[in-house]
Amino acid sequence: MVENLKNFGIHPKRIRALNRQKIQNGSYVLYWMQQSQRTLDNHALAFSILKANELDLPPLVFFGLTSDYPSANLRHYTFMLQGIEELKRSFAKMGVRFVLAKMPPQSGAIELSKNAALTIVDAGHTRVQRKWRRELAQKAPCPVLEVDTNHVVPIDVASDKEEYGAYTIRRKIQQRIPDFLDVVSMPLANKTGEALKLNIETLEGSTDDILKSLRINRNVPAAKAFRGGTSKALARLDGFLKTGLHIYNEKSNDPNSGAVSTLSPYLHFGQISPVTVALKVTEAGGPGSEEFLEQLIVRRELAANFVYYNANYDKYKGLPQWALNTLQEHQYDKRDYIYSREEFENAQTHDPYWNAAQKEMLATGSMHGYMRMYWSKKILEWSETPEQAFKMALYLNDKYELDGRDPNGFTGIAWCFGKHDRPWKERTVFGKIRYMNDKGLRRKFNADAYAEKVEKIYREYLEESEK
Repeated sequence: MVENLKNFGIHPKRIRALNRQKIQNGSYVLYWMQQSQRTLDNHALAFSILKANELDLPPLVFFGLTSDYPSANLRHYTFMLQGIEELKRSFAKMGVRFVLAKMPPQSGAIELSKNAALTIVDAGHTRVQRKWRRELAQKAPCPVLEVDTNHVVPIDVASDKEEYGAYTIRRKIQQRIPDFLDVVSMPLANKTGEALKLNIETLEGSTDDILKSLRINRNVPAAKAFRGGTSKALARLDGFLKTGLHIYNEKSNDPNSGAVSTLSPYLHFGQISPVTVALKVTEAGGPGSEEFLEQLIVRRELAANFVYYNANYDKYKGLPQWALNTLQEHQYDKRDYIYSREEFENAQTHDPYWNAAQKEMLATGSMHGYMRMYWSKKILEWSETPEQAFKMALYLNDKYELDGRDPNGFTGIAWCFGKHDRPWKERTVFGKIRYMNDKGLRRKFNADAYAEKVEKIYREYLEESEK
């Protein structure tokens, strides 16, 4: 079986057992799809079909739709369901039975596992995702196998501990990349599973119909700047390869340049695989490819490492001790400005560049990466305490960003408070935390042009919201 897996682009070290149950006499092989919402380069899906064929059973793919995922709102659900709408069509073409159900995901997986020969899950590493998978593993009467398909190098293969920074994990990851960077060859299912009688109620209808049926937080409108789905992700990737990759090494910190991929929402929902992206960028080569792959693989997997090995990844106390110490020493320093949650949320600070960054996030569901660093640093500078600042940055990021509630987001905010960084020259409020200011923005790019561009987008967003 190991050699057969490699023939399909699946490295055996992507797979790990979550329990010790034995294969039972079931009606199907269950794949609980949750984190990897795609059919392209999905190792968990390919493995599920291979196992189903081996056992002469149909594969069954299940997706559980919960209405109360932490910090999620209409913006996130709309993007995700747009991708699922595309998924339905892909599975229909493949002849694989796909079931969408409005229920707690782990509950649906537990129920369906009762009649499964074995159950396969994709890996998710945030607190709630790991809790769901543990619950399934404990209650399923069949084997539960987890497949890490959302990283180039699986987290536990890359490192067995929390890493200090990019320089401590880079070599570990880079030496393993050739082992894992393969196109996934999707096997054909021998049986369709269309005749299966299931013990859960399936959810039918369009994206709009499903959204109307959900009791979700509707305080943030859908982001018109992004539409979910693998095809949309591939189109953005193609555009980036043509116009952005060759200037990425020089212009990626300039939000006016168009030198970034804008793929983070799609990576967050698993609508595109980092393997797909890495292979296409490697094939394109040229200026910018090395720097982009550093962000896509090394930095992204450093973020996953932080979430995987640090139980306090989304809490202030999860910061390194030197950062906590220096922030505590300066927590009573005089702030020139202190803003409330409402002022932050509505982009009502004295700083036009910070306001522009916040407005970009409000209007589009995304913020340029360099501006997100500046944005978070200034929340630290303009809050009563560093702990309040940390909570504020996390709250705003998770509420408005399409890629919020993600290891990259948790780690990006923690970085602004010292995580994966080193002590710098000491100053008021920041202590030894790295400092950023508006002069630095203007040195790197035309910050006023950025603010003007965003203001136009924001006005259009407000006009649309009032309709």
